[in-house]
Amino acid sequence: MKDDVKSTNTKHETATIGGINLTLSPADDSEVTWIGQEEILRQILACWMVVAEKDLPLSPRIIGMPGIGKTTLCMVAAHKRNQPLYIFQCTSDTRPEDLLVTPVLAENGRISYHASPLVTAMIQGGICILDEGNRMNEKSWASLAPLLDHRRYVESIIAGIQIKAHAEFRACVTMNNDESTFEIPDYILSRLQPTLQLQMPSQEDEMAILQYHLPFAEQDLLDMTVQFLQKSHQLDLDFSPRDGIHILQYAIKRLKQDADHPISKDAIWSEAVEKVLSEEALNLDRLAERKSRALGSDRLPMGLGDFFFGDDNPLHPDMDR
Repeated sequence: MKDDVKSTNTKHETATIGGINLTLSPADDSEVTWIGQEEILRQILACWMVVAEKDLPLSPRIIGMPGIGKTTLCMVAAHKRNQPLYIFQCTSDTRPEDLLVTPVLAENGRISYHASPLVTAMIQGGICILDEGNRMNEKSWASLAPLLDHRRYVESIIAGIQIKAHAEFRACVTMNNDESTFEIPDYILSRLQPTLQLQMPSQEDEMAILQYHLPFAEQDLLDMTVQFLQKSHQLDLDFSPRDGIHILQYAIKRLKQDADHPISKDAIWSEAVEKVLSEEALNLDRLAERKSRALGSDRLPMGLGDFFFGDDNPLHPDMDR
């Protein structure tokens, strides 16, 4: 049976796959801008290229700390290809049917089938971002194994159909550099290649990011925030441009709240840091030292001798002679 895509009167497009009518998810129409780190944007676009008849696009994973723009980066890459964009937010309780096709009880008492953003992208020839993929369990990932290799299809047990990906379908996965809710199995990681690392922005880029999102912010507040963020990056603390935006937003609102009150901008900015991050964030050096000690206490012994001898004990079997 020939597959068919059409629009309904309710403005929801539908597609007929294997005799099953699917209601499609709407595309994401957000306007986004990418500032700095152009090379990784080019790398994503290279992954999605097809250079020969038998060549297949890659599905990269973009990793980095939370709040530094991984999703925005992928969205901008999708817009540069002029393809419809779909975003699926992965969570620890995502089920295979959430990823693929979900049955919904319609008003007439019948079951209707709704295609996820991922499946909609497959049907429409769009691009799907699997956001925060390291939050998802293995059972859900397993349902995507045939899509991420040369087969390029998924099978919906709920709807009883196989759905093949459009030739223009592309995908990528974002992952935070923190502890995952579930460990992603190796057979999936081997399909999510290459791995592209997004770094913290430079001082110039960070200023441009904050100015883009908050063009009404005063320069002295911007300067304090960028200096704070840059120092946190140098100390390997996990504060991001997103944190900086929230700090500025709160500080600006507090100053605007009582414009006639002669309140110090420094005091308001410090209050914003405390409320957005924590009181500990007011002293980055001390916070970094505490983090370093905590990481050091988690270090595992390197050998059996560590259980019985100190590092400087001459009887330590691993001590350099």
